[in-house]
Amino acid sequence: MSVRRARALRKAMSGQEVRLWVRLRALRERGFHFRRQAPLLGYYPDFICLSRRLVVEVDGPHHEELEQRDHDVHRDQVLRRSGFQTLRFSTRAVHEDVDAVMSVICQALSAASPTRPLRGHPPHKGEGRDLG
Repeated sequence: MSVRRARALRKAMSGQEVRLWVRLRALRERGFHFRRQAPLLGYYPDFICLSRRLVVEVDGPHHEELEQRDHDVHRDQVLRRSGFQTLRFSTRAVHEDVDAVMSVICQALSAASPTRPLRGHPPHKGEGRDLG
C-alpha cells in the first residue's frame, strides 16, 4: 500500500474511528504514542502503539465479508508472529461505549512490556510509561 493510499484511509476514517483516535492521542500524556494508518510489516493497521506492540482495529460491516475476514485473520497471524497483539472492536462498540473500549486498550497497554522500536520506526520521546 502506498503512502498516498494511507493518507486517503486517514481522511476516510469513520466517526467512530475519529472518536477513538482522539482518546488514543490523549494517552500521550501517559507516555503511550499511537500512530494512525502507519505502515507496519506490509500492512496499514488503524492504530499502532509500537512501544507496546499493540494494534487496535475498528471493524465496520465490510469486515464480516468472507474475503475481508480471511485477510484480517492472515494479517493478525503475521503481526502475532512479530510479537504484536491485535485488539479488534466493531464500529458499533466504539459508538456505543468508547469508555469500555478504552478500558480494554488501557489494560492491554498496562499488561504489555515495553519493547525496543522496530527498525525504521523511531520511538517517541517518553513513550512507554505505565498507565498507573
